[in-house]
Amino acid sequence: MELKMDAAALNAFLTAEFPQVAPDFSVTEVGPEGVVLRLAVGGTHLRPGGTVSGPSMFALADLAIYCAILSRIGPVALAVTTSASIDFMRKPAAGVDLLGECRLLKLGRSLAVGDVLIRSDGVEAPVARSSMTYAIPPR
Repeated sequence: MELKMDAAALNAFLTAEFPQVAPDFSVTEVGPEGVVLRLAVGGTHLRPGGTVSGPSMFALADLAIYCAILSRIGPVALAVTTSASIDFMRKPAAGVDLLGECRLLKLGRSLAVGDVLIRSDGVEAPVARSSMTYAIPPR
């Protein structure tokens, strides 16, 4: 399927439509399989013990799938999560950004399904895996 938004367009869209997430999250790659998002881990993303919080990792996964969908259908702000699951597998590396690698499994007219592997930057073993379904509003 043809790409409708590249990394620059997705980042501009996030800055305009979701300014609350734009400083911490950025799209780094867009390709035929999906997208890669970076979470610039800072103090607001940590939980006691110095590890990245579950809600921060969930936000990375959710945003990665959202951006993967938009990269193919264009800027549709009202696409929404309808189902989500996440498995936390290991503690992220301390003081390291997280990368969310999304692969779209299905992109239909009204539903999209994707998987995200979350890794600490520079570390091969994933720290979490997520699967989500999005509803796409009618055009």
